Amino acid sequence: MNTERHPFTPFLPDGCRLLMLGSFPPGEQRWSMRFYYPNFTNDMWRIFGLCFFNDKLHFVDTEAKTFRLDRIIPFLNERRIGMYDTATEVRRLKNTASDKDLEVVEATDLKAMVRSLPSLTDIVTTGQKATDVLCACFDIKVQPKVGENVQFGFDDRTLRLWRMPSSSRAYPMKPERKAEFYSRMFSTLYDQA
Repeated sequence: MNTERHPFTPFLPDGCRLLMLGSFPPGEQRWSMRFYYPNFTNDMWRIFGLCFFNDKLHFVDTEAKTFRLDRIIPFLNERRIGMYDTATEVRRLKNTASDKDLEVVEATDLKAMVRSLPSLTDIVTTGQKATDVLCACFDIKVQPKVGENVQFGFDDRTLRLWRMPSSSRAYPMKPERKAEFYSRMFSTLYDQA
């Protein structure tokens, strides 16, 4: 069975404070753009719009059925939010984008990534597989519940791991409800800035 390498390079803005980690992008046939959370039915960019602009469509180009990268990239740079995934190479056990059908062949070198981000204070995982991979990498014994965080030590730093609801439509929660979880996290981060 064939494997897939990650199609994107890590998006790591200068001074990155928050690193968002999913599992792996869906197959290219599902993309509406060449960036993270590319599937038009995925709610991540709607969640961001609700959290920061009180507008679910702020980052959405409804007519073209895609997302507004011309708004997303500057926003992520300004807020110092990085994006990548916990797997660099996977095998799809079925032809789906579902975590349960992904076998991680090569995990991302998360320790090297964190070491390269001296301003990083918080990491977010957006699915169970991503959480499992990250916790195994950093030997985190107790995973945070959805919407909560745990602190963990790495090198001489203390970081927070947040577990957020999946932005996939398969996760049974409305975008507005998901945004409530994300908003609490963003408030904690940016109120401390």
